[in-house]
Amino acid sequence: MKNFKSMAYPYILWSIALIALPMVLIVVYAFTKEGNSVINIQFTLDNFARFFSDRVFFNVLKRSLYIAVMTTVVCILLGYPFAYIIARMKPRSQVVMVFIVTIPTWINMLVRTYAWRGILDKSGIINSILGLVGIGPVKLLETGFALILGMVYNFIPFMILQIYNSLSKMDYSYIEAASDLGADRLQTFLRVVLPLSIPGVISGITLVFLPAVSSFFIPKLLGGGQYVLIGNVIENQFLTSGDWGFGSAISLIMAIIIIISMHITKKLDKAPSVEGGDI
Repeated sequence: MKNFKSMAYPYILWSIALIALPMVLIVVYAFTKEGNSVINIQFTLDNFARFFSDRVFFNVLKRSLYIAVMTTVVCILLGYPFAYIIARMKPRSQVVMVFIVTIPTWINMLVRTYAWRGILDKSGIINSILGLVGIGPVKLLETGFALILGMVYNFIPFMILQIYNSLSKMDYSYIEAASDLGADRLQTFLRVVLPLSIPGVISGITLVFLPAVSSFFIPKLLGGGQYVLIGNVIENQFLTSGDWGFGSAISLIMAIIIIISMHITKKLDKAPSVEGGDI
């Protein structure tokens, strides 16, 4: 038993160095400002007051939440049917389809996102095809459509895999029971399949919404500076403006929002029961 505990020490040290310590520094920078010397550090709430008093930053936060919600909704609408189709296939076909879904994740996300610039450009593949039928060129790059498309493309595999895991583990005797009780396909889906797959949907929402709300390079590559999100503001404060205190305050606000979101999804992530009398 002692050997197993000692094997955990390197991971504990790694977590402290790369997770706990940076978070402590963010909190320190967010609530302090430099005095006349490095030692004379003063407590302040100015960084938070600046964020909430300046409507520009607050609007950026609202835009980030809106884009993240839209991305999540589109991922659910596209990912659920796809996951359902995979779950209904033969086991060997399921393995192949899951492999196809995960292949894009093997490539660096930055490279995959940058490739969409060539696809959506005025001289790209899509506009070239539209030109063959006398349409275009259409402005696709540096638009809200391009931004959400890039978000969905990068994050939808997580939604599909989570929903598929729930559907593949579902007890299909419930479906047979629903059919025996006279339920049609729509009723069976709405009252049996959908409730049992909710845990997978909730997990997918978590894995899509959280990275989408804090993404910074997808808006930069596909939005072209037209759609600045909260991740871009944080990056700018740390790398360009050098205002680490304000950047840390925004990061801490986003961390609180993410923690609240995770708490809500955890409350919703309860496996529902299906009773024959409800069908």
